[in-house]
Amino acid sequence: MLRKTGFFFDESCFWHTTGLQHVVTLPVGGWVQPPSGAGHAESPETKRRMKNLMDVSGLSRSLQLLGADPIDEKTLRLIHPEAYLQNFKSLSDGGTGMLGSEASVGPGSYEIAKLSAGLACAAVEAVLHGKLDNAYSLSRPPGHHCLPDKAMGFCYLANISLAIERAKKQFGLGRVAVVDWDVHHGNGTQHIFWERDDVLTISLHQDGCYPEGYSGEDDIGAGKGEGFNINIPLMAGTGHNSYMYAMDQIVLPALQRYQPELIIVACGYDANSFDPLARMQLHSESFREMTRKIQQAADELCDGKLVVVHEGGYSELYVPFCGLAVLEELSGIRTKVQDPLLNMVKAQQPRERFDAFQRQEIDELKQRFNL
Repeated sequence: MLRKTGFFFDESCFWHTTGLQHVVTLPVGGWVQPPSGAGHAESPETKRRMKNLMDVSGLSRSLQLLGADPIDEKTLRLIHPEAYLQNFKSLSDGGTGMLGSEASVGPGSYEIAKLSAGLACAAVEAVLHGKLDNAYSLSRPPGHHCLPDKAMGFCYLANISLAIERAKKQFGLGRVAVVDWDVHHGNGTQHIFWERDDVLTISLHQDGCYPEGYSGEDDIGAGKGEGFNINIPLMAGTGHNSYMYAMDQIVLPALQRYQPELIIVACGYDANSFDPLARMQLHSESFREMTRKIQQAADELCDGKLVVVHEGGYSELYVPFCGLAVLEELSGIRTKVQDPLLNMVKAQQPRERFDAFQRQEIDELKQRFNL
């Protein structure tokens, strides 16, 4: 089915710099040799190469390519306190520094982060207006780890949460479901909506990966939000079959029960088999199929209203193929691109005994969530 799909991006987002570090926030010096390439895992190259593959495949010509204004300061303060924003801006204006222990600030990082959040806001609003059937926001820096007053995990502003809050103010938007399949737990989104029932948060993530040691299966929200937060920790090494089982047994039934008016996917690609910051075994067809399942749920539940917002994913080699698969599925357009690594990843999938054990864990979670 062909759809009017919007792709929101801005070259400026690729210009955010994370400084001279190795893979994560590991400063160069002492015993740490300077990197030969990009260095920091959260480099612009994964996103730029994804956009390049979209361009050379011809897919970009079939999408609505759109930009956005930076998020406004008033909306920022719906989530982030003044002191945090002022500290962030001061470091950015100074051209260097650390916003907490995990988020390097470079020249203009504050303005670029505002633009990243603005892209997510514009994607949501275009879909709610009915101008687009669905949309993808290539937001960088990412946002799902960011707490109101603390940067975490390369995230400076809570992009998706800010987009939800602005849409609620402007459109009177009711129930929103956020499905986070980034390999790291969506702790920022969980925290922001912890005591609210107007946002359902679902996170599939590698057990204990990030935040370090966190699984979260017992964390279901509190107060009015009790029962509206679902965590699905998966064992390291989990592959395609178990992810699809978790989608079918927990994610889709939870969406069906909640009946959202809009679905947003926090789309990290770091569960792919080549990611340096995780140990999962997904391939490009995994992301295509997860997108298909979520789009079908959106068609059934909320007139197709689906927005996908880019989060993590740190393999320059493989993120482009996974991202292309998602955009192809959203738009209903299949290009001639073939994933050259697909057969290799499929051949390395976990054995049935592993899948059976992981399915048992998922079944127990399903019972716990009364799905």
